[in-house]
Amino acid sequence: MKLLINILLIFVSTFAFSQNPANNPGFGYTGSLAEIYTPEKLAILLTSNDSTARQKVNSIFKWVTGNIAYNTKAFKYTSSRSKDYLLEEEEEDTAATLKPLNLRVAQIVLKRKTAVCDGYARLFKTLCDYADVKCEIITGYARTNINRIGARFVSNHKWNAVFIDTSWYLLDATWASGYINYRDEFERAYIAGYYLAEPSFFFLDHYPEEQRWALLPNAPLPAEFKTTPFKTAAFNRNYILSFKPVSGIIYADVGDSIVIEVETNRIKRKLWVTDNLNVDSSSLAVLQCCGFINPPNTINGNKISVTFKDISAETEWLNVIYDDELIMRYKLNVRKDRIDEKSLK
Repeated sequence: MKLLINILLIFVSTFAFSQNPANNPGFGYTGSLAEIYTPEKLAILLTSNDSTARQKVNSIFKWVTGNIAYNTKAFKYTSSRSKDYLLEEEEEDTAATLKPLNLRVAQIVLKRKTAVCDGYARLFKTLCDYADVKCEIITGYARTNINRIGARFVSNHKWNAVFIDTSWYLLDATWASGYINYRDEFERAYIAGYYLAEPSFFFLDHYPEEQRWALLPNAPLPAEFKTTPFKTAAFNRNYILSFKPVSGIIYADVGDSIVIEVETNRIKRKLWVTDNLNVDSSSLAVLQCCGFINPPNTINGNKISVTFKDISAETEWLNVIYDDELIMRYKLNVRKDRIDEKSLK
């Protein structure tokens, strides 16, 4: 009997310790989660009852979309000036160690409870990081009802991809949280279609800078390419004033040469073109470190041009690199009838 009582006492004390909020932050918390400004603590509380990555992602996504409002003031400010939105940071001790950008932005968003797409995406990733869920921030073009086809075919949005079990999934916390009404006010309304969406559905209005994040083996060509090439966020950073060709689709024959020209007031660096289908920041670094020879540039005033030579039948894309950043992407259509004619000779 004495042994049984001792076992029960040990069990009760162990159970009580594990249920103490100080030892298990997710249990018995009676305060408002909206008052928590520390991403790490919030992630622990949100996922305390979750055991799988899918459950954690679900808990984090629902909280972010249900508690962060879209910053319409910042949206109208940047829309009128055609500039990228950057969250203004609080004044802090410049001697202190600067925190990573994602963490700084996440803390600001938690404090203000408002954000644009950059804040939504960085907060979501930061919470996933603390919850031990693999997550990436995706930059690209989002088609909206205010976009004229092709007129603004440039990176203007950010969303996320999460790794669950053995696969990547796409989600957009900004668009899932609600919409801007006719009075330019934010209306909260959860839109489930942007949570772990099918890639084919997501691609209808989300075109990523890095094509691999379409999560489609053969992604369709957006209609915008008919009028202009796709322009990445680096296009704006490099102050590109004009470019040629103007159309986003280039028609060519095997063996042709294509001249790409951009105009910028920046100090001229280097311009080159690659037909690498999945070019991204990592592949650019590999090309640069492994002795890739940049073709000669032609300078004429503020205009710089480069020639891509010897188009092949397999060439599908031309990616324009300026100062080691991808700034534009063209779709190349090699005329099949000309190929057939040449093969018959």
